Amino acid sequence: MKDQILKIKENAEKDVSNAKSLQELNDVRVKYLGKKGELTAVLRGMGSVAPEERPIIGGFVNEARDIIENKIELKEKELKEKALNEKLQKEKIDITMPSKKTKIGSIHPITGVIDNVKEIFLGLGYEIADGPEIEKTYYVFDQLNTPIDHPARDLQDTFYINDNIVLRSQTSSVQIRVMETQKPPIKIICPGAVYRSDSVDPTHSPVFHQFEGLVIDKNITMSDLKGTLEIFAKKCLGEGTQIRFRPHHFPYTEPSAEVDVSCFVCKGKGCRVCKNQGWIELLGCGMVHPKVLENCGIDSNIYSGFAFGCGLERIAMAKYGIDDMRLLYENDVRFLKQF
Repeated sequence: MKDQILKIKENAEKDVSNAKSLQELNDVRVKYLGKKGELTAVLRGMGSVAPEERPIIGGFVNEARDIIENKIELKEKELKEKALNEKLQKEKIDITMPSKKTKIGSIHPITGVIDNVKEIFLGLGYEIADGPEIEKTYYVFDQLNTPIDHPARDLQDTFYINDNIVLRSQTSSVQIRVMETQKPPIKIICPGAVYRSDSVDPTHSPVFHQFEGLVIDKNITMSDLKGTLEIFAKKCLGEGTQIRFRPHHFPYTEPSAEVDVSCFVCKGKGCRVCKNQGWIELLGCGMVHPKVLENCGIDSNIYSGFAFGCGLERIAMAKYGIDDMRLLYENDVRFLKQF
């Protein structure tokens, strides 16, 4: 039996030495030292050995086990170190190599204009107001002194969901909601998306962005409106920008006006951007109609106010010299990366 133990030890040492991976080494461990391993089988056969020889044979088995376990431990350490070196070599990074170029996006021109407008009016003490885009006709038309037979309420101009629900055609509905829930003084702007039944062309889109402003307080006059819009035009389009008022009519303001700004490209001399007029139409404005104030529970004998509204795409087009609104929505990176 001694010779058998020596043979098992020699074979185990040979197999340990030939193992090329941790899995192969584990197979060797199981083969010789496992519950059904060759060396374990010798111990189980001790019953056939003479009692006086059992301690001697047991000593040989334990000695062989210790030698095999030591060999396996050393081989395992060697294989792990080898595997680690191979992994480090495979995953080696040359820190002197140029990094991959990362493409960084930029703010969309419309978003940039919205942020710019907010910054300007927050600096003037205004608050930002918001409201639903799917709105009741009560807020879009009725409270704004727009009668049932007004052209703006036609199907050709407004997206109706049903007789009483529409996609808002202007953010003026937000102004009504604020006036109904907040007592003067009120000083807000309300930017957001609006919807009108327009055909797509270089200057029109059925979906566009708008911001409107509203100030309600005691002794508010047209001069306050003009001064506010002059500051806005200069801050948004350049310090040399001039504005002019043209009489107009809106059912929710009286008096009302259209506001033009001097062309920032040609400085009023006339060019392609301003169609050789020297001026670019920018927004509509006026003093809040007394009936609108009364509709919202505000005493028009005590309070007055002004309101104005402007398409944000129009500002972007004026600011960046864009002559086709569709460019803002086509998501052509060649166009957008200019901004």
